[in-house]
Amino acid sequence: MYIGIICEFDPLHSGHARLLSHARAMGADAVICAMSGNFTQRGSFAALDKRARAEMAVRCGADLVVELPTVWAMSPAETFARGSVQLLALTGVDTLLFGSECGELSALRRLADCLDSPAFADRLTAADSGATFAVRRQRAAAALLGDADAALLESPNNTLAVEYLRALRRTGASMTPATLLRTGAAHDGAPEGGTASASYLRQLLRQGQREAACGFTPSEAADILRRENAYLDALAEGRELSHGRVTDSALCERAVLSRLRVMTEEDWREYDPGGEGLYHRLYQATRSACTVDGLLSAAKTKRYPLARLRRMVLAAYLQLPPAPAQVPYIRVLAATAVGRAHLRRLRDAGAPVLTKPADVTALGADAAALFALEGRCTDLYVLARPDLTQSAPGQDYRTTPVMV
Repeated sequence: MYIGIICEFDPLHSGHARLLSHARAMGADAVICAMSGNFTQRGSFAALDKRARAEMAVRCGADLVVELPTVWAMSPAETFARGSVQLLALTGVDTLLFGSECGELSALRRLADCLDSPAFADRLTAADSGATFAVRRQRAAAALLGDADAALLESPNNTLAVEYLRALRRTGASMTPATLLRTGAAHDGAPEGGTASASYLRQLLRQGQREAACGFTPSEAADILRRENAYLDALAEGRELSHGRVTDSALCERAVLSRLRVMTEEDWREYDPGGEGLYHRLYQATRSACTVDGLLSAAKTKRYPLARLRRMVLAAYLQLPPAPAQVPYIRVLAATAVGRAHLRRLRDAGAPVLTKPADVTALGADAAALFALEGRCTDLYVLARPDLTQSAPGQDYRTTPVMV
């Protein structure tokens, strides 16, 4: 059995380790993770780069970690799920395991079926156009399934789980879904029962509380977190931290603003996939805002969630095109001996496995163009590291997968 997990692991914490352990308990021959690269679905720089997070994964129970390129990783839930499922299908996964707040696959299936039904589409069209999409979707689902099932859409992992089920159907992927009840801390909540959310750990890292963050991660992941978050001796003297590879997106704020300020209103249109005219608000906000937070505050209304605005701003900064119809390759970030054996089988079967950057040209022009885009995204990502000696360009072309 090859079990696939869709993840960000930013950073990997005890709840993630529990999911990996559960995959092992299910009898996995190999655990394969489709992991977001250096930018995440919430529209942010990942705190740790993709190779560090991939290494965390293989040292905590995964056998193979492959990269979900940024054009999918930083998309709304539906596109994020589609790209992730396509990528895992390329790796031969036969079981898709995901966490959820409800832990009941039958309830998640009912929601997935509902959201794909013509009756739901009619209800959604008739819903209050002044409400957010999430509110309109939940109201439409409640009208068809009742409040109890619809309320599951209030929780982020349930929402992603439903999108994974829809993506399995739409892509025709032959994977059996399985879910594990999420326990402990809520998505953006305080620690609970010895667990903490990734967002809480990122907050600790921003505050310089590295050891506090390490206390909520497996020891193998904590060692990597310490390595990536190297401190200068000066820190002990009370001076500001200025070394290490844990990113701080604020270091790129002027670069982001400079890109946005040279964009015309028409330039913004391609980053507004909803077609609702939101790009007008963002363009107008760039005419007065002095910070990224100020820009987001100026553009936000109750109709548009902040994550959507952040994705649009970061997509404009990175100049991201829409996600293609298909994921063109399996880019390896990390692997164990079991993972390497599986990669050999995939190659023998003709799968588009990519371990060396030089190999991408053999996969065709579309694959080469996507790889070049990913390299450019990494070049911009590393500028958010406190130590500029760690931000040399071209890193995607010089680094190889982590092998353990």
